[in-house]
Amino acid sequence: MASFVITLPSRGNGGRGARPGFPGFVTDPRGAFNPFDHLTQAGRAAEIAAFHGALAPFDPQGEESLVAAASLLRQSRWLRVVAGFHPGVATPVYAAKVSASLQRFSGDRLDWRISVDLDPAVARAQGDFLEGADRYARAEEFLTVAKGVWSQEDYTYEGRFYQVLAGGFLSPLAGRAFPRVHLSGTSKEALALSARHADVHVFEPGDDIEAVDLPGVTYGLRLPVLARDDEDEAWRAARRLWSGGGGAADALPDPDPRTGLWAGFGPPDPGSAPGTGSSRAGLVGSFETVAAGIRGYIDRGVGAFLLEATPHIEETYRLGERLLPLLAKEGAHVR
Repeated sequence: MASFVITLPSRGNGGRGARPGFPGFVTDPRGAFNPFDHLTQAGRAAEIAAFHGALAPFDPQGEESLVAAASLLRQSRWLRVVAGFHPGVATPVYAAKVSASLQRFSGDRLDWRISVDLDPAVARAQGDFLEGADRYARAEEFLTVAKGVWSQEDYTYEGRFYQVLAGGFLSPLAGRAFPRVHLSGTSKEALALSARHADVHVFEPGDDIEAVDLPGVTYGLRLPVLARDDEDEAWRAARRLWSGGGGAADALPDPDPRTGLWAGFGPPDPGSAPGTGSSRAGLVGSFETVAAGIRGYIDRGVGAFLLEATPHIEETYRLGERLLPLLAKEGAHVR
């Protein structure tokens, strides 16, 4: 059964939707339409459109994802929310305590998306100077300690990066479900970490999924999509997206003839490690074409899709109304 998660904005809406100022003699105690209002509308769209969850991604220049996740959880009834962050953001005990509180308040609807391998310049700007394999060693300890204090009283741990003496949660924080852990990467260290700790391992569209063996782990896919009623309309929208991102009109990339992926969705994710490519690749076409592409990944073993589409509110409704029902109708077992 495949689950579909929509990726929501990590930065403010840049004033979009803000009301004009009133004359000085008018008192307006409501304040302007702010980024949280925009985030709330995007989360509501995801829930109404029957997405299984929403991702608040880690963005070094964006809003703090755990704060955004708390807002989304508060404003929804059943939507799962995935909060992206990196292990250097806090001690594992504090991250676990914040998350246990959110699980208690939301009925266990929080997941974690751990970004381990950041661009070195971004990591240093965040106060994190670890590099290479040390990042994965720290992430291993981070998850071990977080799970330890979550599930055990009088928990003690002494490692290379973290030490805990007689820790552990008591009531009311004890007894909640630990957040499902989303990890990614294709290096030996990344796959070893996922084998021990991941509930979902997130691939990129061009990764060789069949070459990876992670028993008991759900395979996920981060997938930008642009779907419209027919092919011509979809490619007109793709050209606008390309031009809006600064691409030259005469340099619009063609979809890969082998995979059908279009590498024109913009630069890699903020803070991603070098070597991730110069642009994100995804699916463009009619709803039927995009559904066929998603079904192909389901046949390859993918069970969770982190879909990306902008503008967030409009595209969330569009995909929920047109794409997800098509997949369900055609047997993709959409949850």
